[in-house]
Amino acid sequence: MAIKNNVTRLLDARQVAYTTTEYDGSQFHSADEVAQLIGVPVEQVYKTIVVLREDKTRKPLLVLVAAPHEIDLKKLAASLGEKKLRIAKHDEAEKLTGLQVGGISALALQHKPFEVCLDRSALDCEHIHVSGGQRGLDVQLGVKDLLALTKAKVVEAT
Repeated sequence: MAIKNNVTRLLDARQVAYTTTEYDGSQFHSADEVAQLIGVPVEQVYKTIVVLREDKTRKPLLVLVAAPHEIDLKKLAASLGEKKLRIAKHDEAEKLTGLQVGGISALALQHKPFEVCLDRSALDCEHIHVSGGQRGLDVQLGVKDLLALTKAKVVEAT
């Protein structure tokens, strides 16, 4: 039976076409490892990174980038008109999101104070894979649907 959680309920309620794939979520897997576990090209799996602004009074960012890439903080800052950004440490990310690293998902954090950014490379794909809001659950959905649901800004992040 397929896992039902806040992410899948949101997608069902908004009548968004998606598929889920479950894998062993008992431990952290990198996005590269997730691609192997679910049998899809690594370029289609997007990881969600928590990024903090220098001005702590402003919303933190959830930045989605393709698994094989790393965030270029200078490019991202320039794309957002920010002076300085930093990637949150694992414990900071978990405290801010309430989710385990490896399960952090912009779809699961709709009602939390985050600004969502999607790397421009995603526009080259019709569908991408993102975390389903918990370790061990992958969700494939259309890029246009992801943008509409999360109100993500398309940015230069890599």
